[in-house]
Formats: sequence, structure tokens, C-alpha cells
Amino acid sequence: MTTVHPARARSGTAVTALALALAVLVVVTGCATRESEAAAPAPDRVPVAELADLTLRVGDQKGGTQALLAAAGQLDDLPYQVEFSTFTSGPPQIEALNAGQIDVAVTGNTPPVFGAAAGARASVVSAYANRGEGDQILVPADSDVQSVAELAGKKVLVAKGTSAHGHLLLQLRAAGVDPQDVELVFLQPAEAGSAFSRGDADAWAIWDPYTAITQTTTDARTLVTASGVSNGFWFGVASDEALADPRRQTAIADLLVRIAEAGTWTAENPAEWADYYGEAVGVSPEAAALSQGRSTRAPVALAETIAREQDLADVFTEDGQINPVDVSELADDRFADDLAAVVGPLP
Repeated sequence: MTTVHPARARSGTAVTALALALAVLVVVTGCATRESEAAAPAPDRVPVAELADLTLRVGDQKGGTQALLAAAGQLDDLPYQVEFSTFTSGPPQIEALNAGQIDVAVTGNTPPVFGAAAGARASVVSAYANRGEGDQILVPADSDVQSVAELAGKKVLVAKGTSAHGHLLLQLRAAGVDPQDVELVFLQPAEAGSAFSRGDADAWAIWDPYTAITQTTTDARTLVTASGVSNGFWFGVASDEALADPRRQTAIADLLVRIAEAGTWTAENPAEWADYYGEAVGVSPEAAALSQGRSTRAPVALAETIAREQDLADVFTEDGQINPVDVSELADDRFADDLAAVVGPLP
């Protein structure tokens, strides 16, 4: 019964507009609270056999969920249909979840926090971990910047509300640099990459595969990585509307198990995964191997990520980017039993 619809690519302009809308929502709705449909008891599941006519709408990013599932064979024999929509970063995925345009997506550690602060009707339902080595701050090879402390007074490119934004703030805090002393230029990856290559900024905070593409095509230098600084988590996020629907909830449970199993498969088959990934997203074998050798999605228990994710949320609050967010209220662990057999320990 599997029908996988082609991913619907969003234009850079549309994605930027969505991200900007979410950012504005965070600022304007200072007292926003989540009107969570998922706060109610989870509805009963339905038999998987009753999902044949259901289309689950899944958000994706470059080389993300669709490629992962396809490479691992997890899109074979689905009991429901899947429609993928492609976005360039996490914030517009959260906006699409809030607007009811998609049902579920996997995104980095920061977009769900920004979404919650804006009152987005979406909940975190699964977690994935890596060491954060692909999340980096890059500088030109001939830059005189040798440390994060030296970013004071400099222009840094970053996509607002992304994992790279959180990583940048954490690095500045660790170096004792007030973010107000750094000129942050908020651009999506494609625009930021062009600006960085033109020399329009002093540094670029970015994640894989964009990090690996830049490293294998230019002489850009790594200033720091997120390893040991940011939590490196990815999260499955579902709309509260979908979670309140018995049939969509059932399909989401099945998909999350498939995503977790696919993440484990990539770790066990790194060369095969890198080859598939490179072809799927149109990057060189070198960039594919580099990015996928370090930016994995190891499934972990959601409950074990809460405290470390709260630390990240608090950094954004302290910086004045968002109002306080209680990550424990953002998390919905209804799929814990489904995932228990496929999650592993935190790295």
C-alpha cells in the first residue's frame, strides 16, 4: 500500500518568509501559551490495517527523514501513505506543524523551543542524539579570528531559531562574550553560504550537510564545533492536532519506530548510507561521507533529554530571544513504550 509522494520543495523566499513569521510571532506574542490539544489524554490507537487510506504528512530537510527511511528500506510495505514536504531548516517546519500543513517532522534541538515560546500547537515526541561535530562555526581560511572571544565586534551569519543559533549563543556565553557585542545576520543556509563565500561576514554558524559541503569545496576553517558545548539532539515533533487524531497518532507511532530503526541502520552501514545520501541530496561523495560520519541520528529515550534541552531553552530566555519555556511540558512521551526496544543510551 505504500505510496511515497515526491517531496515538495519550498522556495528559499517562501521558507525565509515562514521562518521570519515564526520569529516575529515569538517576539510579538510575549505572553503566548501553548493551546495544546496533546495535553488531553492520548486517544486510543486503531488497528494498523485501518490506515490504508491515510496519508501522513511528513516534514523533511535536505538529506533528512525521507532519504534515511528509503536507504534503510523502512518505506517498504508501509500500511499508510506518506507525503514528504521539504524545508531548508527547522523553524519553518514548526510553523507548518502549527498551521496544520504537516503532521510530524524531525528537526534540530532549537526550533521546538522557539515554537513553544510562540505558542505553537506542536509537541516533541521522540529524540535522537549525536556528538554535535557537524554543527560548527566556520571562518575564512585567512581570517585573523582564532577564538570565539574574538568574534566580539564581528559579523556572524546564522539561521534564527536553529540548532546553529543555539550553538552560537552557547559558545559566546562560554567565551564570556555578550551576544549584543556580535552582529548576528539571520539568513537561511543557501543565502548564508553565498554571503560567506563572497566575504560578506566574518563567520558562519551552520550544520551538516552545509558544513561538510563548505569544508570540501572551500578552504574555510573550523573555529569550533558543538561537541561538548551544545546537546546535539534532534527531535521528532508532531502537531497536537495529529496527536489528537486516533488514526494519525497510530501512523506516527509506526513511523517513529521506523525512523529509529533507520538511524540504527545508518550507524551499522556507514559506507552504504553515505553513498545513498550523497546521491539523494546531490552532494559529492566526500561531503556525504564527512557529514554522515559525524551527524548521525541515534535514537535515545526522550525522557533522558529533558534536562539538557531545558539548559538550551534557558540560554535563549536569558539572551532575551524568547520567553521562558518548560521543556517538560513541551515533551509528550506517549510513544515511549513503542520506542523502548529501539532506543539506546545517550552518547
